Amino acid sequence: MVEKGDGADGNSSLNWKEIVLLAASAVISFQLAYFFSALSSLILVYLFCLFQLTRLRSGRHAFYTGLSIGFLACAPQLTCFWSIFHAAAIPLWIMLAFWTAMFVTLGRLCRVHFGKRYAALLIPFIWTGLEYFRSELYYLRFSWLNAGYVFSDNLPWVPLKYLGVYGMGFFLMGLISLTSLFNSKGRILAGTLILAALGVLTNLPPLKSSYINIPPGNLQVAGVQLEFPSESVVISCLDKLIKKYPEAQLLALSEYTFDGPVPEKVKAWCREHQRHLIIGAKDPVSNSQFFDTAFVIGPTGEIIFRQAKSVPIQFFKDGLPATEQKLWESPWGKIGICICYDLSYSRVTDQLIRLGAQAIIVPTMDIVDWGRHQHELHARVAPIRAAEYGVPIFRLASSGISQCVHQTGEVLESAPFPGDEAMISGSLDLKNPGKLPLDRIIAPLSVCVTGIVIIWLVFATFSKNQKQPFRT
Repeated sequence: MVEKGDGADGNSSLNWKEIVLLAASAVISFQLAYFFSALSSLILVYLFCLFQLTRLRSGRHAFYTGLSIGFLACAPQLTCFWSIFHAAAIPLWIMLAFWTAMFVTLGRLCRVHFGKRYAALLIPFIWTGLEYFRSELYYLRFSWLNAGYVFSDNLPWVPLKYLGVYGMGFFLMGLISLTSLFNSKGRILAGTLILAALGVLTNLPPLKSSYINIPPGNLQVAGVQLEFPSESVVISCLDKLIKKYPEAQLLALSEYTFDGPVPEKVKAWCREHQRHLIIGAKDPVSNSQFFDTAFVIGPTGEIIFRQAKSVPIQFFKDGLPATEQKLWESPWGKIGICICYDLSYSRVTDQLIRLGAQAIIVPTMDIVDWGRHQHELHARVAPIRAAEYGVPIFRLASSGISQCVHQTGEVLESAPFPGDEAMISGSLDLKNPGKLPLDRIIAPLSVCVTGIVIIWLVFATFSKNQKQPFRT
């Protein structure tokens, strides 16, 4: 179906100046949105530019334009990859850019085969399906830098609480698709109003605790940032922690506080001071295998709960994946524990919510050498998760940025980066269990829709090639 004003392939033309302008605008708006919270609404411009680039006539141009945009968007944000992997960072950046290229290419094919109107209906599902797949479903899954995380500093004013992190991307791309069906003046007016409204919402003052009715928390938590400490340093810092926060009922230390089992002296400290302690250490399986585990030590000095890491980091010696997830039935309520990178995966944290978690505690190892921006990107995850589920989160990182997050997504307390031996405390309200947002249905559905579209396009292309006359 070819519409008036479109070319033979169903796409209106883009000249090279428009292509360069759209590509440059996409990269610049993405970087501004992620580097400056006041400009987070510019993620809408990024999505709009990608949508417009689906009008490219050539599939090859669509793929390589999308690949270039994806690379220039993610590489400056993930310079930590170079610090960690050195030259191997380049193929990882390209792998992330591949999903942007896939979106532009598939969006173009939808325009060609289904026409403008049906493409507008399908494109939000394709965007969300690709974003969810690359974030959650394949071996190199990596959820950072998606369209929803950009709003982590603007909660709870945006509707992410109801839509979820993937639902925000679906919602924004849906608005762009809808306005594409208007006439020229209508598109300009609608786009301006949407961008202005989003800009206002993302710059409203935060809901500080003095402005919102936060019921008194029934659990006082405190933690101290330590990176590869000795046993004596841990004992000394725990002494300082309870001296500074004597009301703290539960103490927390980071993932991999110890490169081995929890020492007996630490257990004895808990027994002597009658405190609960969550601490990261190794749970050996054999001489060469282990589980990266968060242990809960009770006031008796015994290990009363343990949770292994569900998704070990790829290419790291990060232990075996957890065989199961359980909740700690604490004296204060049901607490979910996920370790570091696990918080980035909704499929991991969703399970804790399904089990009835009323709060989540996250021992985290972020090495100081990975740099400030890596820590800032990682710190975007906890507010998003808290807002999505409506549960408080206490995240204790080895070198920063530790956070105590209210169930609205507001960060009530944080510890700095770099912050060796920096302390943080907070109050967690375990009154209600969390709930899953709408995108936990929308995102898997979008993956299915995207898969069906890909299969149909492959079949249509194959059928077309079969009908071509054979030439000698």
